[in-house]
Amino acid sequence: MKLRSKAAALLLLALAVLLLALLSLRARQDLEPPGFPARPEAAPQRRHAPVPTLPPEPRAFPGAAGPRFPRRRPPRLRPGASRPRAASRGKLARRSGEVRSLHSVPPELWIHLAVVACGNRLEETLVMLKSAVLFSHRKMRFHIFTEDALKPEFDKQLRQWPDSYTKKFEHKLYPITFSVGNPQEWKKLFKPCAAQRLFLPVILKDVDSLLYVDTDVLFLRPVDDIWKLLRQFNSTQLAAMAPEHEIPKIGWYSRFARHPFYGSAGVNSGVMLMNLTRIRSTQFKNSLIPTGLAWEEMLLPLYQKYKNAITWGDQDLLNIIFYFNPECLYVFPCQWNYRPDHCMYGSNCKEAEREGVSVLHGNRGVYHDDKQPTFRALYEAIRDFPFRDNLFQSMYYPLQLKFLETVHTLCGRIPQVFLKQIEKTMRRAYEKHIVIHVGPNPMS
Repeated sequence: MKLRSKAAALLLLALAVLLLALLSLRARQDLEPPGFPARPEAAPQRRHAPVPTLPPEPRAFPGAAGPRFPRRRPPRLRPGASRPRAASRGKLARRSGEVRSLHSVPPELWIHLAVVACGNRLEETLVMLKSAVLFSHRKMRFHIFTEDALKPEFDKQLRQWPDSYTKKFEHKLYPITFSVGNPQEWKKLFKPCAAQRLFLPVILKDVDSLLYVDTDVLFLRPVDDIWKLLRQFNSTQLAAMAPEHEIPKIGWYSRFARHPFYGSAGVNSGVMLMNLTRIRSTQFKNSLIPTGLAWEEMLLPLYQKYKNAITWGDQDLLNIIFYFNPECLYVFPCQWNYRPDHCMYGSNCKEAEREGVSVLHGNRGVYHDDKQPTFRALYEAIRDFPFRDNLFQSMYYPLQLKFLETVHTLCGRIPQVFLKQIEKTMRRAYEKHIVIHVGPNPMS
């Protein structure tokens, strides 16, 4: 009986030891991530594309440690499949510009913007460039043609802008040069240095496409949008401009021009989109010789023939060129070159009434006098805007109040035409900042 009791006690002890060993093994397995089979050290690992860096996800509570909370095994991906979470994060990061940085954009995808500034046009030019940088998305290269006396100030002012804006562009300063004819005669044609734009295809030999604007131009939406019009060119078109007037019978060219001009009302060269590669390779029809002439070969003889008949200098020469070569010109709507003529005698730009002004052109010096206070209000709003402030609070709302003071003018009676695009652009920028940079409410 004693022997049987001893055997039973030994059996119970053995069972207890076995049970303790099993419990110990189970506890050790619980501390490790379950489901990852052991792999030989030399086994090749599948490499996935790097995931954009995002802020770490918050722990359940401060001080939570890894071993106490086993990680779950992620689902095994099929060949060629991508991680849905990584894809969505990557999409958000690309939209916010954090992964595909502006510096990684290849030069052939940059927007090239050219301007010619002489005399007292320094401030106007800087305000124009500021409007381009405020609203645009793609990286830009500014080609600034100016007098030697203005170069140091351009450099100084542009380098003082905040890093968040200076990273969106590079700039290069060029001297005023004319490759043919008398430089002084070219320089005095119409406004100081304005004829320089005629020589841009010759000077900028490494640039494929270019947007030229006058110093008194303001962008009220991203430059990217007008740059996209290059895609609308057909196989023969190499430049784009807006009509000089929407109603030919009251336009300047149809009433007073003493030389050929494009179409029924002529074109305005204050905003000019160009495919420079096509311009350099085209033989242009002309009134000088029976055969075609290259762009540079044509400029001087054309000027010498018509110099006593032209009033608006280089713009008149461009009208003459495209009169003989109408198939080379793409005409874009007046909203891309909106001037006082479009509202000072009554609204006559239907595209701007429908979609709002995209590019404002304050010719006639309207930014600096009281003749068209609506134009001046827009210029001063962009000039005085502090870069780091909220666009709505520091620009849009004060602009609305200023417009209330302009209702005594015909242009001031259509504020929605001036504000529609700029409001849409600001709203887009605001939503992008809130949704992408700040992120949605994590508690929702």
